[in-house]
Amino acid sequence: MDELTCFKAYDIRGEVDVSLTVDIAYRIGRAYGSWLKPRNVVIGSDVRLTSETYKAALAMGLMDCGVDVIDIGVTGTEEVYFATRELKSDGGIEITASHNPANYNGMKLVREDARPISNDNGLLEIKALAEKNKFPDISRRGTYYHHDCRPQWAAHLLSYFCAKPSRPLRIVANAGHGAAGQALDALDSAMRAQGITVEFIRLHHNPDGTFPAGVPNPMLPENRSSTREAIRCHQVDFGVAWDGDFDRCFFFDEQGEFVESYYLVGLFAQWFLQQTPGSTILLDPRLIWNTQESVQQMGGKAVISRTGHAFIKARMREEDAIYGGEMSGHHYFRDFGYCDSGMIPLVLMIQIIGQTDSQLSSYIQNAQQRYPISGELNLEVSDSQQVLQRVEEYFQNTDAQRDDDDGLSLAFADWRFNLRASNTEPFIRLNIETRANPTLLVAKTDELLSVISNHNEGNSNDRFNPTKYS
Repeated sequence: MDELTCFKAYDIRGEVDVSLTVDIAYRIGRAYGSWLKPRNVVIGSDVRLTSETYKAALAMGLMDCGVDVIDIGVTGTEEVYFATRELKSDGGIEITASHNPANYNGMKLVREDARPISNDNGLLEIKALAEKNKFPDISRRGTYYHHDCRPQWAAHLLSYFCAKPSRPLRIVANAGHGAAGQALDALDSAMRAQGITVEFIRLHHNPDGTFPAGVPNPMLPENRSSTREAIRCHQVDFGVAWDGDFDRCFFFDEQGEFVESYYLVGLFAQWFLQQTPGSTILLDPRLIWNTQESVQQMGGKAVISRTGHAFIKARMREEDAIYGGEMSGHHYFRDFGYCDSGMIPLVLMIQIIGQTDSQLSSYIQNAQQRYPISGELNLEVSDSQQVLQRVEEYFQNTDAQRDDDDGLSLAFADWRFNLRASNTEPFIRLNIETRANPTLLVAKTDELLSVISNHNEGNSNDRFNPTKYS
């Protein structure tokens, strides 16, 4: 029995026709149906060239388990989350590899009420069943039908408007040739029907699974130039760009400068706390000081959760948090089933920028000055645990406040860092922040990189070439 390497910690992702095939997609459908035993399941797919083929194989596997399949078409992952809840389905699966290269594909799985399925609550069991590939004979075959849930989804997004913008806005919107283009059109039409008029400068808008403008991953600095140039050319209020399945979104200010999602978490937290005072806000542990201060100033409660959508969503439910954000560009909303959405942040930003004459840069400059950050540094190593141990030993005689909930976090009086192993790649990820001290930020970044580099000198297989995702 061969191991299926396409199963990751939170989802399924693999190279097309190598680690993820049509046969494996079918087996995943059978395994999901056998494990969850749902009556019906919502399925959708992104624009990748293999997505329709894999979706058909998945549907076949589900139907051979007696599951009724509801195909909502070409969608973003959040639309599967929404439809699963809206249609009171027993589960949902999106065919997508998100921001991976075009020759990859995968799946994101949820159960009833769009509750995530990960290694902690069922994904390993589904993997084992798919690997065994021994399923009972078909007793009743499920049905298959199409359903358009996008109008209801767009209507839900409009519910986040507390008031119409008081001034006209122009926005560069970069869909990256992914699934976001058609969804943005639906949102735009719904807004116009309600008298909310925004001029969108559409960039790389039409779906194209070959991704001619590059893989839709705005986290990579090299993928931001077209958005930046369009903002400067068209003199807009701000820009927004999405990844392939638009469960993450990224913003640029009126000058075309990329806005770190860390600062947006604080901005959105304050917006929600204005509407619902005293609410709980979730944040991830990589960078925390600005968000904690923003929440405290508004009288809210800030709760740190382990990084990763499965952990964030579970903690969101546990705390009944109104909003949660990660510095990776994921934003979660209580009224969206505690799920992440890449379109709701756009609605929020339209309100925030549209309600005054202030520009986006003015909302975040203070936070940037008070808490400068390194940006996430991704370091490829062969043994992340050894690196973490080496860094821990280096700081063992200091007076740092330590947190081991998600990697290693050490907080000093005027700076802190988080160092954690990636759940899906052979990387450790480093984030550093200071209190209004960019000089100290540079010094401490160099110091930590030196500690890690010295450890790696004895590991010939390691590549110490820090990649900055900021």
